[in-house]
Amino acid sequence: MSVIPLVFTSGWASGINAYAVVLLLGLFGATGVSDEVPAALQRTDVLIVAGALFLCEAVADKVPYVDSVWDTAHTVIRPVAGAVIAALLAGESGSLPELAAGAIGGSTALMSHLVKAGTRMAVNTSPEPFSNVGMSVVEDLGVAGVITFAIFNPVAAAVIAAVLLVLGIVTVLFLASRIRRFLRRRAQRREEKRLAGTGGSWPDG
Repeated sequence: MSVIPLVFTSGWASGINAYAVVLLLGLFGATGVSDEVPAALQRTDVLIVAGALFLCEAVADKVPYVDSVWDTAHTVIRPVAGAVIAALLAGESGSLPELAAGAIGGSTALMSHLVKAGTRMAVNTSPEPFSNVGMSVVEDLGVAGVITFAIFNPVAAAVIAAVLLVLGIVTVLFLASRIRRFLRRRAQRREEKRLAGTGGSWPDG
């Protein structure tokens, strides 16, 4: 069977939480649940690092504004992780060239990452922290559920991931005004910090 569905699903999930994908796939492979997981992801050191970074993300992802800073820092990390995981999966199965798999996984991860980052910006326009916690929990459970499902039914999981990606893009477009409001607030905070550091003040209006 072609590895494309699993590559696409892992790319989508990596754009949301790459560390969770590495950890889950590695555990599935190490415990013998799946024989399609590359040996590189099953290594003990990889699992330990992925677990530690997953815990860091689990905390940062639930704090307003900190989550957006974390997302910004992972704009490169998540797509690269998606591409690497996809290439490893392709190399293990031999049914898809690794370069093509990397392109699919990386581009899908980038799109889902942008959806996540945009949604979080919109959520951060709300003053209460519960929205962030709720969104983070839903994302973590979604990644865990879809990746687990993909191990047993990769085609159906890929369809679910594709639908979620499309719905996410539509949601971000719908929340565009709130995202712009978040960006204005962040720019204003940066300007306030700059002025405070230089001893300046806002011009009189």
